[in-house]
Amino acid sequence: MITPNNTLFIGKVLHLLDAIGSTNQYALDMLSKNKPSEGTIFLTHNQYAGRGQVNKHWESEPGKNLTFSLLLYPNFLPARQQFLLSQAISLGIAETLQAFIPKKISIKWPNDLYVEERKITGILIQNSLKGSSLQSAVVGIGLNVNQAIFKSDAPNPTSIFLETNQLLSLDFVLDKLCQHLEQRYLQLKAGRYQQLQADYRQFLFRLNEPHLYKRPDNTVFSGTIKGVTEIGQLQMETAQGMEVFSLKEVGYILSGL
Repeated sequence: MITPNNTLFIGKVLHLLDAIGSTNQYALDMLSKNKPSEGTIFLTHNQYAGRGQVNKHWESEPGKNLTFSLLLYPNFLPARQQFLLSQAISLGIAETLQAFIPKKISIKWPNDLYVEERKITGILIQNSLKGSSLQSAVVGIGLNVNQAIFKSDAPNPTSIFLETNQLLSLDFVLDKLCQHLEQRYLQLKAGRYQQLQADYRQFLFRLNEPHLYKRPDNTVFSGTIKGVTEIGQLQMETAQGMEVFSLKEVGYILSGL
């Protein structure tokens, strides 16, 4: 892999790892031993035990996709506003995908990236807190680039190749991704929270569209996504009025699945 050319710090230090279970776990191990520079990336072409949200497995065919962890030190961000980091990362990836795919890109709350109703990127952010502020963040990203066949039981995976019929250089995609991630992270660091929140809302999957959802007891209900709260809860208009949901409190029912 070639380190990105057009960034100040994200990806300037890049560790290419052999086959590894989880780049996030590797990054956390490195963080416990020393303090790698901000923007360091730990990347592998063969991650065989990647995790997504709620301990879900992330399938990635060796050599076909981008699977890496990015190390950040967002100590300027209060712990109660840590969802802003998730929004910045999601936006950086969404804008990267827009550059390659001429279809609707959206962020399925809290931070999965979708092409229409198909999942193309997963994110797992593991934050460390110190007092009332963030100390460090390990940002795990799995972005499907050239994979054509998915063998797991994931219901709706896709890739840039499946959406465009074009094979892309992983170096090239990583370069663009690092640029967009850095732009959004610097926006966050500059305190431009309202712009980040507004942009994230505009990318929200199913924004202002009525759809069916499931509660933890498998009760199905109709709801319309309206936005997210400052702490990252999903705001949805239902028959009961405006409700807010935390992670695991609502499940999506995807069309055709």
